[in-house]
Amino acid sequence: MKIQFIGAAQTVTGSMHYIEACGKKFLIDCGLYQGKRKIAFELNRTFDYFNPEEIDFVILSHAHIDHSGNLPTLVKKGFNGKIFSTFATRDLASIMLLDSAHIQEKDVEYVNKKRKKRGQNLFEPLYTQADARQTLELFVGINYHREFEIAPGIKLTFFDAGHILGSASLFLTINENGALKHLGFSGDLGRPNLPILRDPEKIPDVDFYICESTYGNKTHDNPKDTEVKLAEVINLAWERKSKIIVPAFSVGRTQELVYAIHRIFENKMAPEIRIYVDSPLSVNATEIFRLHPECFDFEISQFLVNHKDPFGFDKLTYIKDVEDSKKLNTTPGPCMIISSSGMCESGRILHHLANNIENPDNIILMVGYTAENTLGRKITEKQSPVKIFGDEYQLNAEVRVMDSLSAHADARELFDYVSRFDKSRLQQIFLVHGEPEQQIPFKTKLQNAGFKSVEIPERGYSVEL
Repeated sequence: MKIQFIGAAQTVTGSMHYIEACGKKFLIDCGLYQGKRKIAFELNRTFDYFNPEEIDFVILSHAHIDHSGNLPTLVKKGFNGKIFSTFATRDLASIMLLDSAHIQEKDVEYVNKKRKKRGQNLFEPLYTQADARQTLELFVGINYHREFEIAPGIKLTFFDAGHILGSASLFLTINENGALKHLGFSGDLGRPNLPILRDPEKIPDVDFYICESTYGNKTHDNPKDTEVKLAEVINLAWERKSKIIVPAFSVGRTQELVYAIHRIFENKMAPEIRIYVDSPLSVNATEIFRLHPECFDFEISQFLVNHKDPFGFDKLTYIKDVEDSKKLNTTPGPCMIISSSGMCESGRILHHLANNIENPDNIILMVGYTAENTLGRKITEKQSPVKIFGDEYQLNAEVRVMDSLSAHADARELFDYVSRFDKSRLQQIFLVHGEPEQQIPFKTKLQNAGFKSVEIPERGYSVEL
């Protein structure tokens, strides 16, 4: 068995791992790389380490675009195999990939208007909605905890990763010529004790484990403090008559925010300002959340007993139409605008930032991880000026950062999870989906705890197991 680490290798974006086993070639995840535009442009358009036509199938851990978003490019370049995922991931991907294609088409159209005036070469979208629709025809849904033979000698079982709706950790049983190996992949691990979703489930013991390390050297705030801190921001916006601009991933983070705000208003922790969710994808994703109560934890299940809808309340408006989105430019504060993407690399959030970032009365609330070189990271680090659609803007708005809403396990939670594996059996751990400053301390901690071999593969690193 051979593993080659292609995406999310010493970075948190573009998850993609290539495996050869039992005469088959397959991928775990096929995500979009998000970061410096020039680098992303090249990486997302080319598959340097394999021929897409030769890939037999793909296993998808969850629907976030940095894990699923380059599937249409794979299909566009000749892949025609099956894509295995949970049912909820399949449902989310059905809207997210189409939305990704739509955003790329619209963003390229917007940027090309400027480039044409400047006499510059025009761009083409990475893929189109037609490519995304063709990709969706290849999905095969599998329930959690059901062992499924995806190819002769290769069996797959999904376990709940507790990260977003439908997210999964992978347990692979691989039988090559009578030699049995067990390979695990964490996917993106969630946090215990968060609202809405169940806690991450441990997969059975494995021989080899690919583990995310996004926060391998950082401890999050207690999730129980989320509502208090969020209420503080809302109260401040009420006093200032501010607009709160929240870049948030459409799947997971937006629903968690809406649920938290619902509880804040219900418990009278802050004035009921107007809340706008300005993202067609968020609106559609919320509908899919409503279709999958089997993924909910006990807390929200109890909430559903007393409330018709945890994702809706009087002061909340979901916005799909472009014209309604544009009206928010002249809507006075206090209000909150939640829009995607969370890393501020595409979508309507760019327009809201451009319109509000230079006003010192406004607040930009960062509630999730932002990869290196993204606009979101620059705002989180309070760099100024920043470029939006090629134009410079001064960062005058107040920036608040809340990591208690993070859907990624922190250093302690990651270590607790990995520590439950049988050390005598686990031969190698590969740390992916993290930046070196998070991975190196985590590697040291695991080694000090007695794990035999812990590696941090770089892009293109290949190993035979």
